[in-house]
Amino acid sequence: MTATMNEIEILRDALGLLKDREQVAERLLDSSAKHSFDPDKELDWDAPFEEGKWFWPPELVSLYDTPMWQRMSEEQRIQLSRHESAALASLGIWFEIILMQLLIRHIYDRPTTSAHVRYALTEIADECRHSMMFARLIQKSDVPAYPVTRLHHNLGRLFKTISTTPGSFTATLLGEEILDWMQRLTFPDERIQPLVRGVTRIHVVEEARHVRYAREELRRQMVTAPRWEAEYTRLVSGEFARIFSVAFINPKVYSDVGLDRREAVAQVKASGHRREVMQTGAKRLTDFLDDIGVLRGVGRKLWQSSGLLA
Repeated sequence: MTATMNEIEILRDALGLLKDREQVAERLLDSSAKHSFDPDKELDWDAPFEEGKWFWPPELVSLYDTPMWQRMSEEQRIQLSRHESAALASLGIWFEIILMQLLIRHIYDRPTTSAHVRYALTEIADECRHSMMFARLIQKSDVPAYPVTRLHHNLGRLFKTISTTPGSFTATLLGEEILDWMQRLTFPDERIQPLVRGVTRIHVVEEARHVRYAREELRRQMVTAPRWEAEYTRLVSGEFARIFSVAFINPKVYSDVGLDRREAVAQVKASGHRREVMQTGAKRLTDFLDDIGVLRGVGRKLWQSSGLLA
């Protein structure tokens, strides 16, 4: 459903009146012009990593506070953080490639000179740089890339095909907001490698605009979508939350640092700390989705089974 300018002005949801789509995009374009980065020039890729520094905050490493973690040496814990940082960068690349395709599909039938479309193209350019930045970080870290499983790779392909527009923006926020929460803890943390801090700082600054764009558009889509589309979005987004939570850390990281993979996976699943980390990271998003009517019915149960919603 396409709304006219007058209709947009009176659209409202549980959070209040919706803002004009073009005005939101113009502000985001202005911010992009002032606060965008070229990672190849902004970061010192030639500097060696510093001895004894982490690649991810220890409290956010999946095995933190488990019996296995207590048995690991400090060096092994730091190595696990190195591999998990690469695994999250690999997940980020997978997700951003999906996001770029969903954004292209979103603007395909829209006026190419509108600010809304211009900002979408700006965001796609951001995501291209982010994906290249993450790939370069993996290479610099001298550890393997950790692609998602073939099953999840193909489920991502299916999702891109069957997703509704509101479903696409829900998935966008799912991929962006949890990692954003973690990265906001990472870039100011002096225990972390300077290069990792620099990568996360760039990502946080630029992703803030992407989150704003997706939130504003998802609100509009949920207000204007026909009932069947809203219900379908709730279901598909809940299933994607389950896929995302499973794919979050590739279990190969455990065997690559000399741990028993099966035992490590079991301890992560049983970890109250890890469950709290994931739910805290998702809370701002799940509160928002609850307010605008996404977390209802079977979809809500799927979100709960993902472990991202209490």
